[in-house]
Amino acid sequence: QVQLVESGGGLVQTGDSLRLSCAGSGRTLSRYAMGWFRQAPGEEREFVATIRWSGVATSYADSVKGRFAISRENARNTVYLQMNSLKPEDTAVYYCATRSFAFGTRLFETIGHYRFWGQGAQVTVSS
Repeated sequence: QVQLVESGGGLVQTGDSLRLSCAGSGRTLSRYAMGWFRQAPGEEREFVATIRWSGVATSYADSVKGRFAISRENARNTVYLQMNSLKPEDTAVYYCATRSFAFGTRLFETIGHYRFWGQGAQVTVSS
């Protein structure tokens, strides 16, 4: 059974940094593309970042480009989202996700491409 557990969320001030972790069990995450999404209150879940299974390619939403960085540490079966220069509009529950299918050459930016999801981590940025 595939399980993803996010951690590292919290309450920070504008301009601060946070690093979210997504620890996997039940599968070797290094074989799969991984994504981070977020959902603010009253809003739909939206794409934040994705990383190819090989780790050599990434993609970001325009709203976070240049401030956030996705990475993976295969030895720990963990994917990270480093968030810098946080803004109040970054406030949301952040979810990591993994696909059903291993490998592949594309970058996957839509919710429908992901099969397994974590429970989410709250990030709150105060102004």
